[in-house]
Amino acid sequence: MARRAEFSAQTLSVLAALCAEPREWRHGYGMARDTGLKSGSLYPILIRLAERGLVEARWEEEQPAGRPRRHLYRLTPDGLARAEAALAGRAPLERRRAAAAGRRGGRRVAREGA
Repeated sequence: MARRAEFSAQTLSVLAALCAEPREWRHGYGMARDTGLKSGSLYPILIRLAERGLVEARWEEEQPAGRPRRHLYRLTPDGLARAEAALAGRAPLERRRAAAAGRRGGRRVAREGA
């Protein structure tokens, strides 16, 4: 039986967004914009990562005028190490998938004279 990947593709996209600036606190709206994930996918991922101790979360300290306080997220040191390790293994897999898709992506056109 194949071993299940530690992180889903969607979780890897969240981890990549957080790794871009690992010391900075990020809010969900910005991560949703960066990853293309909808809130119904993004926030459960962030909750699971926080439960695993890979992400820490807090509320904005002050109440901004005209909007509610945002929940902010950033990677823990353990989360950063695990995210970097998971993302390092991701690139070769994506290249292999893209190459395979290119081979299946259509008919090859024979060159004249070949």
